[in-house]
Amino acid sequence: MSTCTRCGAEFGCAMVDGTDDGAPCWCTKLPPVAALPLAGKAAGCWCPACLEQHIAQRTAGAPDTPPGT
Repeated sequence: MSTCTRCGAEFGCAMVDGTDDGAPCWCTKLPPVAALPLAGKAAGCWCPACLEQHIAQRTAGAPDTPPGT
């Protein structure tokens, strides 16, 4: 299990967890996005909700805010 460095949610990351018999992680199916901002936190994976919202906000030009804020 991985922990989202943006919102703290737990989620599965095939690359980190070594699951899915070598299949690529769910995030590889999403469109590429610019480097994620660190905002004072250690670099790490984001959960599906945070990454999808980040991509949507970048596409729309909206400010980047975590889900639920």
